[in-house]
Amino acid sequence: MAYTVPLFLRGRVITDDLIPFDTRIGAAQFQAPDMTKHVDRLTLRSPAQMSDLYALGFDEILDVLAALGDALNFETNDHLQEAYEASLVANVLPAEMLKNSYRVLGPLFSRDNVIEIADTQVGLDYLNGWVTRRLRDGRDLRVRAFGARTLHIPAGNGGLVSAVTILRSVITRSDVIIKAPSNDPLTAVAIARTLADIAPDHPITKHLVVGYWKGGDLTVEEKLYQPHHIEKIVAWGGLASVKHVTRYIQPGLELIALDPKRSATIIGREAFDSEQVMREVARRAATDIGVANQEGCANARVIYVLSGTDAAGLANANRLGELIYDELIALPSVVSTPPRYPNRELLDHVDASRMAEDFYRVIGGERREGAIVVSQFDEPVDYSPMLSGRIANIVPVDGIDRVTAAVNAYTQTIGIYPESLKRELRDTLPLFGAQRLTSLGYACNVAVAMPQDAIEPIRRMCKWIVDEECDPAVVVPLWQLAPA
Repeated sequence: MAYTVPLFLRGRVITDDLIPFDTRIGAAQFQAPDMTKHVDRLTLRSPAQMSDLYALGFDEILDVLAALGDALNFETNDHLQEAYEASLVANVLPAEMLKNSYRVLGPLFSRDNVIEIADTQVGLDYLNGWVTRRLRDGRDLRVRAFGARTLHIPAGNGGLVSAVTILRSVITRSDVIIKAPSNDPLTAVAIARTLADIAPDHPITKHLVVGYWKGGDLTVEEKLYQPHHIEKIVAWGGLASVKHVTRYIQPGLELIALDPKRSATIIGREAFDSEQVMREVARRAATDIGVANQEGCANARVIYVLSGTDAAGLANANRLGELIYDELIALPSVVSTPPRYPNRELLDHVDASRMAEDFYRVIGGERREGAIVVSQFDEPVDYSPMLSGRIANIVPVDGIDRVTAAVNAYTQTIGIYPESLKRELRDTLPLFGAQRLTSLGYACNVAVAMPQDAIEPIRRMCKWIVDEECDPAVVVPLWQLAPA
């Protein structure tokens, strides 16, 4: 058995009743407690037990999170190192990239970063107390953001997701249960165990549960996914897993879906103003393709280029493809490498495109290191939904209408060059479904202190409670209304 994924239960580490599970990539097995024997212990006996979170001042929360960030030093933290070793056999990303993902966790919990996230995404006043406002009819309205009993099903495409999940939960003063993903089974546990090391009896520690069970295990989920136990489910991941969760949604149990997305790239004619500009554009585009080996939903896959489809336009598109390929394979290994597990079906498609020279030009790919497929007409390859492992498709177009036709509700991020083109399109692309417009080269450089997937998840994680005061001398009471 490769490793053990313990149950972190409100400060306790449990390794009883272990049973085997397969990793998602099938490279090894791990073991974890049989959750059917522990599910009744995961939730609070009563919501009143959350009152200790509201006895905390926000400064104390900041102090604990800052100490947690300091303790999440990969070089000295045994829990993180154990999580890293597990990720080597459970995750598709290579060793150096995975190690770097653990090294960037600490700064996320810094005092200044937490304050920025809390204030921009919820509002410190609403998190710390009741915010008063007098409405037009004279009533005094007091509003406060309360945390909820929340179940998180995070994605496993990087340890940062688990860290963000814990951070968001602490900011909102939530009672949280995290279902660890099979391709990143130990990161959330490692952070939780570090928290217990520095603050073993703290309310934040007492309101955190991390464990693993196989998604779809009805003996666990039908007991747990009930509104008298949890109030919100935050679900990341693929279409099948998100659709599965919807079967449990009912009054009193809300789904916050960070569901599967695709992203795109738009490059304007200005990219071809000079060789120097074209090289800069290529470096930025290659970064958007290559980060984390194109495993994220924000990665570039189909790149629309406003080069035109005449002979000169195709020549520019092909030249840009060559430059992007050169920059792609030159990316540092902490950012991008040849994929460990290339998609063989996708590679067969790329090889077929290589032989259809009138329709496509394929640059690279012979060593499974990644490739750029340049369409020689204004349509993406028919296998574009499969693009992964540093394989992208350049599509030359004559006008922006060919691009907007491809944008839909599944479109998350669009990297755009130049900035003037982004400003031109920013009031139009959201109408088609685009959720985030960013500078080319920054698609995968995501800030936590901003909306995600066209929602504000931290705000949605809160319960917005109203306390209103109505003075009959000011607010006309219904009992004084004259009969019609």
